[in-house]
Amino acid sequence: MSIVQRVYPAEGAQLDALTMHCDHARYVYNLGLEQRSWWTPSRRHFRQKITAASQMRDLTEARREFDWLRAGSTVVQQGALRDLDRAFTNFFARRSGYPTFKKRSGSRQGFVVRDLVVRRINRKWGEILVPKAGWVRFRISRAWTDICAASSARIALANGRWTVSLTTTPVPRREASTTAVVVGIDRGVANSVATSDGRMFHAPGFSAGEQVRFVALQRQLSRQQKGSANLDRTKAKLGRMRLRLADRRGDWIEQTTTVLANTYSGAAVENLPIRNMTRRAKPKPDPDNPGVFLPNGGRAKSGLNRAILASCWGKFAQRLDHKMSVIAVPAAYTSQECSNCGHICPENRESQAVFRCRGCGFEHHADTNAAINIRDRGFDLEYQPGGILGDRVCQSRKRAASTVSVV
Repeated sequence: MSIVQRVYPAEGAQLDALTMHCDHARYVYNLGLEQRSWWTPSRRHFRQKITAASQMRDLTEARREFDWLRAGSTVVQQGALRDLDRAFTNFFARRSGYPTFKKRSGSRQGFVVRDLVVRRINRKWGEILVPKAGWVRFRISRAWTDICAASSARIALANGRWTVSLTTTPVPRREASTTAVVVGIDRGVANSVATSDGRMFHAPGFSAGEQVRFVALQRQLSRQQKGSANLDRTKAKLGRMRLRLADRRGDWIEQTTTVLANTYSGAAVENLPIRNMTRRAKPKPDPDNPGVFLPNGGRAKSGLNRAILASCWGKFAQRLDHKMSVIAVPAAYTSQECSNCGHICPENRESQAVFRCRGCGFEHHADTNAAINIRDRGFDLEYQPGGILGDRVCQSRKRAASTVSVV
């Protein structure tokens, strides 16, 4: 777990030192990646295997030869090699893709500070010791005891904003209890999060004015010449707007998950394949005309993909799992199943918000009904009269009688 704080380096030598560390970390990472790409199965018989230890020995020899590399910090440069080694470990464990080269024009640059030393100036400000840069000031927004408990840090630059991420031990999450209050959570587009007790949460986005400005900047960017100074300025403006939106959504995720973790002891969520759900629409070749494609609804699918990603389904479930006990349940038919009698029918959900059962005539908000089904599946409340929450919706399905004939 990381505590992210804003960093305010002084203009001049201190800012130049931080920029130099970012450049050196990116260069060493890319050079180490290129060196590892030379070691192939056909060459392993007559070449020494490349590891993080062997690359650090090569780095020591390179620092003896090149003055500009020796001017940087060996801790920062070795940290870049450790990041590369961790990237390959994740790749071989199939947790991520093959490592790629870092670009100088990338939106995020950074480096590692291993030997963490911090000190407090006053109630609002603190300082962190950075190699070759000295004491760099940062703003304190968390308890100082949590900051002092950090073991390492990573300083990053994203769209003109310097931050420091202090690595700390995660807070123990709350475990579910069979006698405590539990909740089911349905994730959607119109309502980003809907709970089984009828609460709705909406992920923030751009305001109407910000959306107009964002679209105008994108159109302006498409007309500008590549490599020009105007293009770089427009990219910087767009980057700041994206960064502001990311901060807004991140704050919403933290506050919403904290509220849920403090209110309930356990939660059940759908096991959604978000990566598959947000894939682009497959092209439909015309069998009669080779090289011609039929309409595939690609524009509508793109809009749905953007709405799903804007709702922050994955990050929300991840942070909720960090704070409380979360159970993932199958998502099949949760929006079509009646939470009162268990009747499953596609016509039960008349619209995005209206649910009317064709079997028993039960009416409820569609998202809330789906959240109740998720809760019942996760905590096995199907045949418990009254349910743990004690609402009228979670009545025993054995006693539910059909009032509408099924056609």
